[in-house]
Amino acid sequence: MPEITGLTRGGETYSPSFVLTLDQTRCIGCGRCYKVCSRDVFTLVEREDGEDDFEDDDDDGFDEDTSMVMSLANVMDCIGCEACARVCPKNCMTHGPSPVMEAA
Repeated sequence: MPEITGLTRGGETYSPSFVLTLDQTRCIGCGRCYKVCSRDVFTLVEREDGEDDFEDDDDDGFDEDTSMVMSLANVMDCIGCEACARVCPKNCMTHGPSPVMEAA
């Protein structure tokens, strides 16, 4: 299947980089990705049992005792803008190209 491509206003071709995964073990539940996403791709959920050992390798001002993490809710609504990755202090998301998906 061909990858999704788009055009800029200037006529240049680009390939969007869609959110593929979200590492909840790194997530601190800050909600920045949720706030910046205009497509409701993310949702805040309770951290599952056994996931309380999330990585906190720097002092970012967030409470280490968080019980909430982000989850991918509507991943097929992602437009590939990568705004979530730019605001995430823990680099929780991976992005990449995606093939065109046929409507169900």
